Amino acid sequence: MTQGDLSRFGRDYIESGRYIQKIFPALGVRFIALTDHYDSFCADAGESEIILPVKNFINDSYCRDISTKVKSQLVVKRKAGECTSAFAVYGYQKSERDKSQLVIDDYASEIVRGIYEWKILGMSVSAIAAKLNDLHILSPREYKKSQGLNYRGGFFWGKESRWSSSTVKRILTNEIYLGHLLQGKTEKINYKIKKSVQKPKEEWIRVENTHEAIISANDFAVVQNLLQVDGRISIERGKVSLFSGLLFCGDCGEQMVRRISRYKDTSKVYYICSTKNRGEGCSRHSIEENVLAELVEISVCKYVNAFLQQEKLFQKVKAREKNMEYVIKCQKEMARLKREQNKYYKLCDGLYGDLGRGVVTKDEFERLHTEFQRRAEQLQRAQKEQEKFLQKIFQSGVALVSRLMEFQNTLELGKIDRYTLTSLVKRIYVYEKKRIEIDFYFQDEFQMMQKLSGGDKKAEISARREA
Repeated sequence: MTQGDLSRFGRDYIESGRYIQKIFPALGVRFIALTDHYDSFCADAGESEIILPVKNFINDSYCRDISTKVKSQLVVKRKAGECTSAFAVYGYQKSERDKSQLVIDDYASEIVRGIYEWKILGMSVSAIAAKLNDLHILSPREYKKSQGLNYRGGFFWGKESRWSSSTVKRILTNEIYLGHLLQGKTEKINYKIKKSVQKPKEEWIRVENTHEAIISANDFAVVQNLLQVDGRISIERGKVSLFSGLLFCGDCGEQMVRRISRYKDTSKVYYICSTKNRGEGCSRHSIEENVLAELVEISVCKYVNAFLQQEKLFQKVKAREKNMEYVIKCQKEMARLKREQNKYYKLCDGLYGDLGRGVVTKDEFERLHTEFQRRAEQLQRAQKEQEKFLQKIFQSGVALVSRLMEFQNTLELGKIDRYTLTSLVKRIYVYEKKRIEIDFYFQDEFQMMQKLSGGDKKAEISARREA
């Protein structure tokens, strides 16, 4: 017997009907719904075969309608930048004043910063996980439980969850630490099934700058680059090599491997192509570590100095910070898009004359005019997107000046360190005869600042700087 109505028993009209009309009678079970005045023992055919199925169908429809409304409301909240998850991600906590907003957790955020710092210094994700466990730092799951939260996440084995490579990897790749929210990654198959499926990345809801960032955009970009190669700690030295994860063969594109040549009481450290090391072709591309360090240090110093160009560059850029019209004029792609757009507008104007002279029919006029107008509007949208891109590049370029000044001061103090190197350099390509090319970060910003400070003056360094 159910104390409420039929909806309390079940809202899937097919399953509810099957139980009430088939399974219960076969088992000799008497079913009573007090509110709906239904008793299977004394119900007539009309109640069992007409009224009961209709009521179950209405209950099912109500459940489906509620599910649709809840999903729609969640989408609205996510697009508004509100956090809809039950628990905040590690490093943050729900605001006491507004549970839809995230605020930084002072303790956990320091652990997150440490994880990023260790990765930049060259540690692998497995080494970071091992270090966190050795330091007896609570894993995200255990930390939430210690805060009194009834959290039951995945990736759990045994009585107590520990840090693992997958946990560290999720932290190192999560854009939430940049201050952005990415939600709606999964959805339930339908309102009748609890199982969720992964949604395509293009359908995720991404809202920027919804909360305070823990990690800088530059450090995040550096880590994503390093994750593709993953550094390894040297057994002999007990720490990661300066160039770990950054060196690649200029010809075959494979990573360079570090080798130590020992003779009597001396040793020489050098790098060779991993393809050649495996005996699969290519050539050695051999270069000594001290020679490489000297070449890289010179190139990095030149790059930073060229970017800064004394204080005059900074002052010129600052003076034009709000003058986006000047920025747009310096961009050739914007000029090309504008010329293309004007061409289609002229074609549209010319069609009126062709129609009047009988060169084109009315049907041809409408078809061509619609197409030319569509292309012009398409180019207009492309210009707006390009303007947004230029503005973003420009603003980040201004912000990077002060950051690069810090690197400049570091370089003046002595040899380049791992953090400075990974913060400025994406990859180093090694060729024969000790020739290297360096792929730097911030190249778009550099070129933009060059144009702003010198108009059409050619940039002094290329995206890949040869040394």
